[in-house]
Amino acid sequence: MNPLRNDCFALPPGVNWTPVEEALARLRSRLHPVVDVEPAVPLSQLNGRILASDVLAPRAHPPSSNSAVDGYAFAGPLTDVPCTLPLVDGRSAAGEPYRKPVPPGHAIRILTGAVIPAGTDTVVLEEDCEVVNGELKLNGTLKLGANARQAGEDIKAQDRILSAGTRLTPTHLSVLASVGISSVDVYQRLRVGVLSTGDEVKAVGSEVTDWQIYDANRPMLSALVTRLGYELVDLGHALDRADDVRAALERGAEHCDLILTSGGVSAGDEDHVSKTLKAHGDISNWRIAIKPGRPLALAMFKGTPVVGLPGNPVAAWVCALRFGTPAMALLAGGHWFEPQAYVMPANFSKNKKPGRSEMLRARVRDGQVDVFGSEGSGRVTGLAWSEGLVELDEGAQQIEPGTQVRFIPYGSFGL
Repeated sequence: MNPLRNDCFALPPGVNWTPVEEALARLRSRLHPVVDVEPAVPLSQLNGRILASDVLAPRAHPPSSNSAVDGYAFAGPLTDVPCTLPLVDGRSAAGEPYRKPVPPGHAIRILTGAVIPAGTDTVVLEEDCEVVNGELKLNGTLKLGANARQAGEDIKAQDRILSAGTRLTPTHLSVLASVGISSVDVYQRLRVGVLSTGDEVKAVGSEVTDWQIYDANRPMLSALVTRLGYELVDLGHALDRADDVRAALERGAEHCDLILTSGGVSAGDEDHVSKTLKAHGDISNWRIAIKPGRPLALAMFKGTPVVGLPGNPVAAWVCALRFGTPAMALLAGGHWFEPQAYVMPANFSKNKKPGRSEMLRARVRDGQVDVFGSEGSGRVTGLAWSEGLVELDEGAQQIEPGTQVRFIPYGSFGL
């Protein structure tokens, strides 16, 4: 375990509003992996895990030169055509190589994936030649090595095939398996606690009054954590009571590497998350120039980092994606990332005022970007409707249909 400093989130004196890019840069500079290494995890359990060290190939891929097609192998190149080559008795098949050298001026039957026998280096497709009375008749020229895969052309022995910090996907597992690696060292899964707060918030399935709402944030954030491959610790719901909030944070500090909270992070009378963190931890309220969002509490509580998200679901979602996902990746031993954005034409109009970045719920249809009809941060239907976000920078902008905008699909955040 590699603890963070208690003051890692502190802002310089006099800082009030923090632009998004500056906030991300600060956050990145103050975090590092906090999880230990889990050695020799088997291949079958590696999907979604994060590599703890570089991986070197113990053998080449392919280990031997082999044929890319069904056909006939001979010593190339072939320039003097037409010509006839006698066929040797036998063939080379995948898993059943021809083990003797092929005599000069001869050819041999070979199948896709088969080792190219000694004495040959070039393969002609069976459709491009003819066999008559045990002889191969060739009519077209072929360059040296045609239709042959060379030994080690993909991976050479001792090549670095994967780097530390890589989150392993099914395609990475294919690379590991191709060179015979059955286990690697990975980081332990980041344990992320999710806590909802608020007297007005009730768990789904509870009885509610007209002045209460169901908890939409905890299921959303919990699913985000598990979708990203981390271990979820459900810290439940805390009422707007200092003792309740403190008890929940203490459970989180005992069992989690990171705590995500929603609600209670501003400076109001009942914002007990920020009050508790001030009284018993180290907190920095980052007022980020972003809409929706703005208040983002970054704190340390008994050695555990806490990310305090806004209470409105849309703001919680945007801040969790834009700030939480790269931070969690870095804490988990992975790489900090900037989500891949795509510049595409807008299919909407908007007069954006200067001062804050804006993240609009969006989706792409017929090569154009549509945005949800309302920008209200409590409109959860827009979350389900959207497939990504349009990111507008701090400057004033007049957007009309056809204006180029930055669209960030949710897949760019690892979803």
